[in-house]
Amino acid sequence: MSKTTAKDVEMKDEESKTQEAPSTPKPVPLTPAEEIKANITLIERAVSTLEPRFTNRVLRGLTHSRRKVNEEILREVINDIYKDSPTGKSILGGLSGHVSESSTMEIDFTSTRSGQKPSTSAEPLPETEIYLRLLILYYIIDSVSNLPRKRSGNPENTKLSGDSEALHARAVAFGHATVERIRSLNRRSLDPISAKVWFALGRVYEIKGNLPDLRLLLLDAQRTASLRHDIETLATLINLILRSYLLTSSYDAASTFLSKAAYPDSSLISSTTPHGATTNGTLVTSTTQLLSNSTSSPTQLARYLYYVGRIRAIELSYTAAHNHLLQAVRRAPKAEQAPGFWQEVHKWLVVVELLMGDIPERGTFRHPVLRKALEGYFEIVKAVRTGSLSQFQNTLSTYSKAFNADKTYTFILRLRQNVIKTGIRRLSLAYSRISLREICVKLHLDSEEDAEYIVGKAIRDGVIEGRIVHERGWLECGSQSKGAYGVEVTDSFNRRVGFCMQLHNESVKAMRYPLNAHRKELAAAEGAREREKELAKEIQEGDIGDDSDLGDF
Repeated sequence: MSKTTAKDVEMKDEESKTQEAPSTPKPVPLTPAEEIKANITLIERAVSTLEPRFTNRVLRGLTHSRRKVNEEILREVINDIYKDSPTGKSILGGLSGHVSESSTMEIDFTSTRSGQKPSTSAEPLPETEIYLRLLILYYIIDSVSNLPRKRSGNPENTKLSGDSEALHARAVAFGHATVERIRSLNRRSLDPISAKVWFALGRVYEIKGNLPDLRLLLLDAQRTASLRHDIETLATLINLILRSYLLTSSYDAASTFLSKAAYPDSSLISSTTPHGATTNGTLVTSTTQLLSNSTSSPTQLARYLYYVGRIRAIELSYTAAHNHLLQAVRRAPKAEQAPGFWQEVHKWLVVVELLMGDIPERGTFRHPVLRKALEGYFEIVKAVRTGSLSQFQNTLSTYSKAFNADKTYTFILRLRQNVIKTGIRRLSLAYSRISLREICVKLHLDSEEDAEYIVGKAIRDGVIEGRIVHERGWLECGSQSKGAYGVEVTDSFNRRVGFCMQLHNESVKAMRYPLNAHRKELAAAEGAREREKELAKEIQEGDIGDDSDLGDF
């Protein structure tokens, strides 16, 4: 009976578990409208508690939210929050295309500034309004991007269709109205959202290719953000200004702007500054405090490093350019999240490494995100590595459109001298004597005079060793004077012999012995010999082995 009762109890326990399992309901995913309202709640919580981390959490999910947003959802949320208020009508003007001037009206927010929770009958917070305006602006940008375009020969001059032109004009008007609204409110709690608004406005202008037209407004806003110590907005505006200069190839102006406007530190906000010292735009502080609400995002820092790397490459500072581009890759998001940025940075990184005289790693060109984008650059690397000028010219003519679109064509032209130097070096190792005419044919040069000039410069720069015999018209390589095995083998042998001799000398110097240690050993040996002599003498005299020594025993 006990066994049956135990089994019954076990069966009842299993049945109870199976009945309790489905009783716990699964969490129902929020609709897009509910997600927006939840984000608005977080923003209001950030304002009431003075905790910007809630606003930053909402902005981190902005990319995810904008994918689900459409006009119906935005209208539903705005009508539910603002009812029939003038502010709601001004926000809806961005969707309907009628941007009113009521967006700059004055509203009393004394109850919300005091830290109290806003009531349902009161006007929503201005942070809520700017967040909804940002969603509408991104919705219009996505709508313009999805419509077909008329492409011209220059990829920067993209002509929009009729519907796209209307949407673009609406986005420009609504973006400027939002910026003016932020300026009229003048609230520090709007700083994180205002940075996103400026980035969206710059994107609106860049869609049509007229970002330089926004430059004066950006410079004015950059000065204001610098005075207000608005770190995130300042970083965004600096990147937009640099991009506007690079789009118009105004490299001198961009370099001057870099020297005047220092990028805000990405992680540290100074509390005290001894003597006002600065190091590369970063304040030198004695005590610092890590503030998550004042730091610029890693994406903005990656963009800044990329732009500075391009400017330094133009200025022929290849080492500095390489360091900035390498840091941009490390600061950037993953390749799957930002494939376009990864491709752009690696294109410039490959060219800069070639100009420095290095060969990029083959694994870079095998990356799934970079394989197709770096196809032309891989052919250039192979031409530079082998020193084939004909392959270099063919690759340059084949991928000229892609190089011009990437704005790396002029930099790749600088690699022609590197290709020629590599070819001359290979010829100097293969031949002990070669005519200038044959060098001209093998390297596909225009004339023997060009070959003579290039070879002479290579000898002066130390690329090869040899001398030009003008009377006979040939090049005598320097390997014959260094032995039958060539310059490299002889130098390598001499370096190895020198290293072995240095190692031997250091080993001898390291062998140290204590002073007069051998004299102690000699004294011990002499004492042992004397004791042996005495023992032998005693044996001979019979002192040892006599029975008298046994005593009474």
